[in-house]
Amino acid sequence: MKFFVRGFLTVVIALICAMWVYGLFFASKQAVNKFEDQKWAENAQARCLIAEEQRIALADYRIVDNLGADALIKRAEIVDKATDTIESFVNEFRTSLPTDAKGIAIVGLWLDDYEIYIDDRRAFAENLRNGINLQFSETPINSLPISEKISTFAAENEMSNCKPPLDLSI
Repeated sequence: MKFFVRGFLTVVIALICAMWVYGLFFASKQAVNKFEDQKWAENAQARCLIAEEQRIALADYRIVDNLGADALIKRAEIVDKATDTIESFVNEFRTSLPTDAKGIAIVGLWLDDYEIYIDDRRAFAENLRNGINLQFSETPINSLPISEKISTFAAENEMSNCKPPLDLSI
């Protein structure tokens, strides 16, 4: 029995060592979401900054409960205007994709995810207009909010300004 246990542990340790050797020396070090066209990423970063500044200009820090009967409708209008800033850059990016094949493929998927996020924001605004003041919720992708997937892609391509805003998450 001792011989079997020693043999089993030796095999397990050897497999773990092999996994680490492969991971450290042979496996690809490139992020799955990373594409080559850095100029496109830089331009996207600059464009997303403009949208972020537009959303900041729309900020309304008043407490909704103290604003009267039409407060939710006014909030819905602000949410729509903020969402328009996102939709604007998504539409612009659709017309001008990166130059590399991987970039074209994965940026298109990223923009598809952004469109789902935009739909979630539009549904939230519609609920506000109908007097339903629930917490903003996003479509889950693999049990995570879609904004997580969008943010990860933006971060891996050094486009931090292109992460979804946290304006409705608070």
